Amino acid sequence: MAEARPAISLFLALSLITGLAYPLLVTGVAQGLFADEANGSLILKDGKSVGSALIGQPFSDAKYLWGRPSATGPQPYNALASGGSNLGPLNPALVDTVKARIAEQRAANPAQTGLVPQELVTASASGLDPHISPAAARWQIARIAQIRGLPAERVQAIIEACTEQPAFGLFGEARVNVLQVNLALDALK
Repeated sequence: MAEARPAISLFLALSLITGLAYPLLVTGVAQGLFADEANGSLILKDGKSVGSALIGQPFSDAKYLWGRPSATGPQPYNALASGGSNLGPLNPALVDTVKARIAEQRAANPAQTGLVPQELVTASASGLDPHISPAAARWQIARIAQIRGLPAERVQAIIEACTEQPAFGLFGEARVNVLQVNLALDALK
């Protein structure tokens, strides 16, 4: 029993440090410095959570800005099933899926004659991406403006207001949060 006492003491000490003290410290620092991110970056409407700025949502109604497709089937944007499809660029299933998405985008956006932006027809690695590029958002302006009976300039202004710039002007690319644009569009009367 005497030989086991140091092992038990060390086990208890390390359990307290790694199982209690460290998680409490990390949680406290996260809440103090990054409270919004630590709490899920929730987007509130009328005091109720309508989503997260970090996880995409499916929008298929033509009056909304559409985001990136999700590969987290069968339920899109399922955070528990995060991950890509793992289909390679030559896989016939991926090729057929992308062709179908291109046809869907062309049918929904007949005013557009240029190439369909890539992120509107391919899923992200996580399958949860809530952002699209400003170019992909602009590509959809004519459809949204026509269906909502708005001037295209008004839709463009909302997209610009919801465009996030690269961190510190250096890291990443400009991106548009799809949910925030759609909430702003719905707020117009």
